[in-house]
Amino acid sequence: MIRPFTLALILAVSATPLAAKETAPGYKAALADPARPAADRERDVARKPAELLAFAQIKPGQKVGDYVTGGGYVTRLLAAAVGPTGKVYAFQPAEFIAFKKQYGDDQAAVDAAYVTVDAVAGPFAAPAFPEPLDTIITVQNFHDLYLKPFPAGTGDKASAALFAALKPGGTLVVVDHSAAKGSGTTLSDSLHRIDKDAVVATLTRAGFKLETESQFYSRPADPRTANVFDAGIRGKTDQFTLRFRKPG
Repeated sequence: MIRPFTLALILAVSATPLAAKETAPGYKAALADPARPAADRERDVARKPAELLAFAQIKPGQKVGDYVTGGGYVTRLLAAAVGPTGKVYAFQPAEFIAFKKQYGDDQAAVDAAYVTVDAVAGPFAAPAFPEPLDTIITVQNFHDLYLKPFPAGTGDKASAALFAALKPGGTLVVVDHSAAKGSGTTLSDSLHRIDKDAVVATLTRAGFKLETESQFYSRPADPRTANVFDAGIRGKTDQFTLRFRKPG
């Protein structure tokens, strides 16, 4: 997730039982990967990595993409889960790197740490994944497609690019901060939240079929009215988790 841009940048049924079924014991080794830094492990309680990997149905040998790799938390999980015969493409938008050099540094670091990880750059709306992928995951980033610095239509263009990047039958997993129902994309810039229904509508237009959703990041106490970076709600936001499939 990217923090608020400044003027300097111009540029449907819960799947919880499924996640529980798939969690043990398949992802224990991935979570115990010694290459994962201590800071990642400290975040595991809140970020539920085993549940996420299970929901995404990540398997050894797959070719997967992390769409907006951020600090590399998800990329490192994916690298451990797909194993030495798999491949992970860590995408960081060129616009993010131009806005904050650290994004590029973090991408380069995770690329260097894993033989099976390759860094991918390019425009936010046009990720240049070099081969068809089994799965793409994007966590807390879909709303960024609707930030004010990006032109209208960026969300639709990116969704079409993600659809094209997947193999027939491939999947896209989207996790993001929930906005009030009916708000669409209007709170993406001010609160860094997005209405789940708006995500479903956008990805459906791109050709995806919503396959299932999970409630493991659900926080019903979140009123969905605060900016996700506000101290009182940060780390405690209500989030939706969706899995879409490209027809094959």
